[in-house]
Amino acid sequence: MVKKWILGEFVKKNIVKYLIGIAALIATSLLQTSIPQLQGNIIDKLRERTADQKQITFLVLLMVGIALTVFLLKFTWRYFLMGRARDLECFLRAKLFAHFQSLDTKFYNNRKTGELMAYAINDLGAVRRAFAFGLVFLIDGVVINLASLVVMVKIINPILTVIALCPVILSVFLLFKLRSKIRDKFTEVQEAFADISEKTQENISGIRVVKAYVQEKYEIEKLQKASDRRTKVQLDYVKLSGLLGPSVQICFGVSFTLVLIIGSNFVSKGVITLGNFVSFNMYLAMLTRPITHIGKIVEVWQNALASIKRLDDIFEKKSEITDEDSKVQNIKFKGNIEIRNLSFKYPGSKKYALKNIDIKLESGKTLALIGRTGSGKTTLVNLLLKLYKTERNKIFIDGIDINDIDTATLRENIGCVPQDNFLFSTTIKQNVAFFNKEFNDDQVINATKMSGVYDDIAEFPDGFNTVIGERGITLSGGQKQRVSIARAFIKDPSILILDDCLSAVDTRTEEKILNNIKNILKDRTGIIIAHRISTIKHADEIIVLDDGEIIERGTHEELLKHRGSYYKLYNAQLAESSLQQEEEDAAV
Repeated sequence: MVKKWILGEFVKKNIVKYLIGIAALIATSLLQTSIPQLQGNIIDKLRERTADQKQITFLVLLMVGIALTVFLLKFTWRYFLMGRARDLECFLRAKLFAHFQSLDTKFYNNRKTGELMAYAINDLGAVRRAFAFGLVFLIDGVVINLASLVVMVKIINPILTVIALCPVILSVFLLFKLRSKIRDKFTEVQEAFADISEKTQENISGIRVVKAYVQEKYEIEKLQKASDRRTKVQLDYVKLSGLLGPSVQICFGVSFTLVLIIGSNFVSKGVITLGNFVSFNMYLAMLTRPITHIGKIVEVWQNALASIKRLDDIFEKKSEITDEDSKVQNIKFKGNIEIRNLSFKYPGSKKYALKNIDIKLESGKTLALIGRTGSGKTTLVNLLLKLYKTERNKIFIDGIDINDIDTATLRENIGCVPQDNFLFSTTIKQNVAFFNKEFNDDQVINATKMSGVYDDIAEFPDGFNTVIGERGITLSGGQKQRVSIARAFIKDPSILILDDCLSAVDTRTEEKILNNIKNILKDRTGIIIAHRISTIKHADEIIVLDDGEIIERGTHEELLKHRGSYYKLYNAQLAESSLQQEEEDAAV
């Protein structure tokens, strides 16, 4: 949890810096409280004419020395405390990002991007402010208040002190009554921010679809509703937090009025000196700042507590897939795959995505999966990659249960090209090498040649250094697929999985890529998922899936002879291809 171990870990590492900063802050506050007393002494000595010029000069120089010391101490505590707050934010962001990386696919199925962004920006910012201004105001306020009160009571006049503080106590009571409401409102503000962030991100990512379907007006209205909601909850929060400052100011206004009336009477009667009266007002003014800041302190810490609770909820999420029982690490697979009577349901679903699947695939062989959308093809790939937890004794690689294989080792041995060809908004070279410095330029070039995208890249003005934009927006669908294929090729994996990754390329390019894939798969295990039979007809075994079950299996020729679902699909695609060819010939 954030409160218990993450924050504790950071503080432990920086305890010396925190102690130096806190010591400098306390010293600053104490020195500041000495100035009113010195000024009061000067006034009394001048009024009574009991001090010579040397004494006055000494007191003035002493005040100047204190001011310079305070300046140096302020620099010290700002460096150590404010600097640590920035370090804390960076530390927490790294921890949060690492935690995001550790969570399984199930977590992200139920989370929106905008919500996760709110954790990384707003919530971490709230924690930082608490450990920066919140901590400083708290320590400074406690020290100044205690030191000032001691002087006001013991040295000046206890009765005048009680009179001055009565209205102030009322404001402090009000502040603490409002703190829980402020925390709740801040949580609403964070949630509203997450909502508007999600809608903005989604709209920008899908702007081409929005324009294609002329939905700009609808998207504007949707965003406006989210913006209006955030504005409303933000205003409610401002109204509530805005009560704090004026309430304190009013109470202090009453205090100053009472002090002026009663204090001046005390001076005239000789109960206190004029210097003491001036000092008392200065101390009361010094109390104004920290007590005024109580409202800000309450607000900042309540915001931080709300954010810490939200962060705790995230950090408490655990991946169902762990390597606690993993016994096999850092090995190179031969690529033998065996699946025994595998059935699987997605979390929260009552329907089986896979039912009684039995597959045995030897190293160097290629398996093809075909079937309509939702038949379970991609689900099988997800399980092979341990994106979802499976029962023991269901999936084996080289005779080893995948639950006994370290996740990183497993995925290092598998090159997978998924359906959604996600590319990063960086260069083509970095997307192919995937930021791995071990891959040199020759390897990158060779991988793109095998995937059939090298000629396209060569035509770009910046070649492999071309920045492709967010999600590879500057590339065509076919180019993105081939860059993704190159990313898988360069790993030189023992097992290569192609999940419908040739759907966006033309038949000529597909044939070229398939020829390269055949050469690559000679020494490794291949799994090809496709909707087009032309992509998979040369596989050693073809499995037809429907509703999560294997309904047919065999070679291309065997399945055609069977005259089942595969045969019907083949003829339908053949007829479609013939019609398309006739249309192209007619156009020529």
